[in-house]
This record gives sequence, structure tokens and C-alpha cells, in this order.
Amino acid sequence: MINYSTTGTFTISPIRIRFHSMMKIINKIQLQLKEKKTLTLVLKCITGLILFGVLSVILLFSLVYFEVFGKLPNKEELTSIINEEASLIYSSDDIIIGKVFAENRTNVKLEQIPNHLKEALIATEDKRFYSHNGYDGQSYARVFFRSILLRDASGGGGSTITQQLIKNLYGRQYHGFLSMPINKIKELIIASRMENLYTKDEILLLYLNSVPFGENNFGVESAANRFFNKSVSELNIEESAVLVGMLKANTYYNPRLNPENAKKRRNTVLQLMKNEAYISKQTTDSLQKLPVTLNYNNLDLNVTAGYFNYQVKKKATELIKTVNETSNSNYNLETDGLKIHTTLNYDIQKIAEKAAKEQLIVKQKQLDKELQSNNLKHRWLKKQQFTAKDKQDRTLKLFDWDSSKTITGNKIDSLWHYAKMLNASVLVTNPKNGAVISWVGGNNFTTLPFDMVLSHRQIASAFKPFLYATALENGISPCDYFDNEEKTYSEYDNWKPQNADHSSTPDKKVAMWYALIKSMNIPSVNLYFKLEKEWLIDTCEKLLFPEITEITEDAPSIALGTLDLSLFEATRAYGAFANNGEMNDLYMIHKITDKEGNIIYESAAQKTERVFTEESTQTLTTILQQAVEQGTGSKIRSTYKIKSPLASKTGTAQDYTNAWFMAYTPNIVLGTWVGTSKNDIHFTSGNGSGSSLALPIVANILKEIENNPELREKYLASFDFPEEISSSIDCPPYKEKGIKGFFNRLFGKKKE
Repeated sequence: MINYSTTGTFTISPIRIRFHSMMKIINKIQLQLKEKKTLTLVLKCITGLILFGVLSVILLFSLVYFEVFGKLPNKEELTSIINEEASLIYSSDDIIIGKVFAENRTNVKLEQIPNHLKEALIATEDKRFYSHNGYDGQSYARVFFRSILLRDASGGGGSTITQQLIKNLYGRQYHGFLSMPINKIKELIIASRMENLYTKDEILLLYLNSVPFGENNFGVESAANRFFNKSVSELNIEESAVLVGMLKANTYYNPRLNPENAKKRRNTVLQLMKNEAYISKQTTDSLQKLPVTLNYNNLDLNVTAGYFNYQVKKKATELIKTVNETSNSNYNLETDGLKIHTTLNYDIQKIAEKAAKEQLIVKQKQLDKELQSNNLKHRWLKKQQFTAKDKQDRTLKLFDWDSSKTITGNKIDSLWHYAKMLNASVLVTNPKNGAVISWVGGNNFTTLPFDMVLSHRQIASAFKPFLYATALENGISPCDYFDNEEKTYSEYDNWKPQNADHSSTPDKKVAMWYALIKSMNIPSVNLYFKLEKEWLIDTCEKLLFPEITEITEDAPSIALGTLDLSLFEATRAYGAFANNGEMNDLYMIHKITDKEGNIIYESAAQKTERVFTEESTQTLTTILQQAVEQGTGSKIRSTYKIKSPLASKTGTAQDYTNAWFMAYTPNIVLGTWVGTSKNDIHFTSGNGSGSSLALPIVANILKEIENNPELREKYLASFDFPEEISSSIDCPPYKEKGIKGFFNRLFGKKKE
């Protein structure tokens, strides 16, 4: 109650004050009770959520464990893990020249892995590797608090090396929004099982043999070979750190593509190794200052013997199929790490590729100059059919001898670039057994994979030795004489063959041996008409020449080489001349072994085909030796100074569309063809002849072989023929016709 005084003031009753105090206390108690209920409710909710989460995890774990989300590998499957491994192709001198793979992987053994590589991996990826049982609780906690709650991108991942191995081996499946937890649980379960089956070092080995390094590279051995051109056992500490650093992001830290990124990451790995006391601070500081030095070795880019390897892969696939069928085995060329030992000589292969490249660089410039002067490009374009889209400019990456160049142009520019490009193929074989020593199928296997060794082209005068050998087989002597006078054959559409230099000798006949070394056309046609058609058909069939309809249809132009042959067929056939008349089929694979070295295939001795008698072969070879000394192959001596005994024959197709050169000793046959991809673009001068375009390639190969004592002794053997073989061609090159010729012969006119 409020009382007013006479002075105008008032006072509050003590009863009223006590009431208000009680109300405040009551309100406070009520508020506390309300807050307690709220807190209790919140605690109940949190407890419920935690319980729900735990039960959900247990449920999800159980569902994964009992394979509701897919089968898990059992103990038997885990103990039989064998990483897929690339099969390797070896040259005859044990150099790896190629791989056959589904995944580019080469497995190594535990003792081949240096300690510093294992230490770099553990320090970077899983520092408690030797103390956990496949999964790391501390890592999971770090991921939960730092990476998830605090959203710290530097918090790292929670997967152990074992779990990463599981991911590499089995991959991850898609399960919607549950994909990540399901896959993580799978990896945890499998990792725990694996840890009970394998030692820690065995797990490290499996991991290092399966981890991807980008560029279709799997396993540390393949990566060491790719980036440093060495085996994993030869890696030094900083190289190991580079490779381990790539595991975080194999493109971003690729030392070829992003060297600065790779260096920073390498230094991080080195720092982590120091933190774990694997290397000292002094070593760390020293190594971190070094540049990242590569010796990049990509067989897919640096395709030495690329065309050869492709043929080897095809043949090996056939052989493995036969082995599996006959021995009830199950070898897989792409995954079983087989070793394919071939006949190819790596040194000669490199020599042949270099010789072809150097010759074509020079000759391409000459051809380009001719094409500019005769305006052939304009006439070629008129024959083509292009769409508007073909004429739209874009960025083009084109192969060129100097480099792979990028230009701005259209499809027409690209087509013309390759249409006018000279191509060369080279095939080198051992005539005694048919082994392929070198195979160059073209300019660049990656860009231009079509194999010119197998392409059929007009053989030109390189065919003449087969014609002349057939004549020798059937009693015609190298000292028989033939007319060398131009003649029109009305029965063959007024065909009028001419010698390449347009010369003729109406008053003289020419000896058969001399007509061949000078590659004369007119006497060769006359020789053809002297032979029975069946004789030449028989020769060609024995030499396994395809589609000899030109002979069966009596087309005398075959005497001048109008038959289409591949370099493979021509070189195999010349092997009969080098091997005293017996021809071997060509082969490329000596043996195939499994990864342990057990032989699963070995080539049998080749079955030879007797094509010519020894006497005929030796006589023909003696004539072709004279072609080197004074005939169409004389540049071998005069220009390139080749000293070794050699027999050879050139070939120049009509209008210089195809250039050939074939040469041999008793131990080696070398064949080469040069031309454009199609016959409508070619030289119009003697620059396109066999002696100018193809011969220099063989000459430069021979020069390198001569300069190598080991190769020279092995391949450049002398011909060892009886004296009577040489005397069989000891007659004048020309014989005059008529009475004058009779008296000259009667009174002993000397050999010209």
C-alpha cells in the first residue's frame, strides 16, 4: 500500500516489496526449470543423433560386410593377387624396344626396391604404416576434425597405404550419395584382411607395383624407366622423392609437364623424410637445391622400331593363342609379363632409321622445289573433292622431319602436306635363316602408322635379276647376246620399250651380263621373249610372289618390273641370291618366355625353299657385283666409298614414282623403297631414280656397319665362288652385227 505524507511525498509498503521479490524468485525458478527442460531435450536429441549415427554406421558396416553392396574378395582371392604386367619386347641384343599391355606395368621384386624409396613413400603417405593394422584411427580423427569440421584442405586423407592398394586393385563403385562411406568401409575391411595375409613389405611391394603414375604408366618400375630411363633399383633419393611426390596428383606433379610443381612437391617429400629422421637436415638442404633432372624415355613417343613392334605383337598374339590351345595353358600377352625375344639388331635398327631420315630431309627439299616450279599442287587440288568444312582454318599439328610443327591451316593444307611427303621403308634380313635384322616401315609410326614394308608398289628394274636368273636356270649363258635396237610391238598395242637413257645400238648386240648391270630395258624384253612363259611363272611361284597374272596373260612389260611387290616380298626373294639359291621365309620372334624365364615358345629352324641352283645363283651374284663396280649401283663405290664385297640392283619405276635399291652379301640383305604415299606426286627428274633416292640409304647403313668392327665381321662377309663362275662372264659387253662383227670376232677383237 502507498501512503502520502503532508509534505507531498509517498512511501511503499514493506508488504508490497516482499510480494515483488517473491514473484521474481518464482519467475527465476520457472525460467531455470524451462532451461533445464530445454537442455534435457537438447541432450536427448544429441544422444539420439549420436546413437542413430552409430547404429547407422554399424548397419552400413554390416551391410557392406555381408556383401549387400557387392562381393568382397575372400582369403583365397587375396592370397592369389598377381598384378597385371606388361609383356616386354627385346631386341636380339637384349634391349627393350617395346611393350604390349592393357596397363603399362612392369613388376619388380622386393630386393630391387631401394630403402629410400620405401622411406619416402611411408613418410609421405602413411607414417604409421608399420604400426597399424590396415587402417589408421588417428588419421580418421584428423580427417573428421580438420578436413570435415574445420574444412581444412591441407588436413590430408585418411587412407593408409594398404587402403590405397585396395583402391588400386579393385577400384571404387558408385552407390549414389553413399558411395564414399561404402567404398571407405570396403577398403577398411579388405585392408584388415590383407594385413593378416601379407607382411608389411609384401604390401609395400604390391602397392609400388600397382600405383598409377599417369601417362598410362602403372608401377614404380615403369615410372622409373619412363622418367629417368633406369630401373627402380638405380634410383637415387631425389628421384625417388619425385616419383612419390607424383602420387598426390600425377599430372599436376608430372616432372615433364610441370617441372616447377614437381620440384616443389619433391622438396616437400624430402622435408617429410627429414621429419621422420630418414635423412639428415644437411642431406635435405642439399637435395632440395638440386634441379629435377629427367632422362625421359617413352617408347610410345620415341618409337624406335614402332612398325616392327606392331608386327611382333600381331605375330606373338597368334603364337600365344596356339600355345594355349596345344598346351592347355592360359597365357595373356597383355597382362602376364611375358618376354618376347626378337631377331632385331638394335644398333642396325638405329642406323637404318637415321639413314632414312637424313636422306629424306635432303630429298624432300628437292621435291618441294620441283613441285613449286611445275605448279603440281594446283593441278592436284583440282582433282580433289573438298567440302566447305574442309576449307575452315584450324590449328593443325603435323609431323615433319625437322619437328612436329603446329600450323594454322585447314584440312586441305594437311592433306597436301602428307600427300607430297616422301616416305621410306627399309628391311634388313639374314638370308641364312630369314631373321629380320631391321624393319623401318615409314617415317613415324605414331603419326603415319601405315607400314610401307608391306605396301605393294611397282618393283621396276629390281625385278630384272629374277628374270635373268630364270634365264640362267634354263641354259641361257651370261655371254649370250641380245638385240639393243628399239622396236615397236604392234601385237601389244604398239608398245615401244626404250632404255632409260634412250640409247640404243642398232649395229651391236649386248651381252646378257652387261645388259643386267646397266639395267637395259630393250635387251631385257628380248630376253623375256626367248624364255618360256612357264619358266618365269615357276620362278615367281617359288619366290611366293602374289598375283602373277601379268605373266600368265603374256605381258612382256613384266620384264621391266611392272609387277607390284612389297619390300617384304622383294627382300625375302633377294635372300635366295645371297643364300646360294635357297630362300628362307622371314621371321621376327626367336622365343617367348614367361616372367620367370621359362620358354613357352621357340622358333624352329626355317624350312628353306630351293629356288635356283647354286651355279645360277653364283653367276647372277657375280653379275650383280659388277653392277656395283661399273653399273647402276656404282655410286656405292664412287660416292660413298663402300669397300666391302657387295651385289646390288637399283629400281626406278616409270615417271620416278617408286625408287628401289637392293643389296646383299652372304650374311645380310638390305632393301629399301622410297616414294610418296600415292603415285600422283613424284619427282620429274633423275633426283627420283633408285640410285639417287634409295641407294644412299643403304650406302649410309653399310658405311656405319663398316665402321663397327663387330657388325662388319658379322655381316660383311666375302663371296667365295669358284674361279669358273667369274670366267663365265668374261666376254665383251657388245658384239657387232653382220660381216664386220664376224671379222672382228674372227681376228680376236678385245673385250671393251
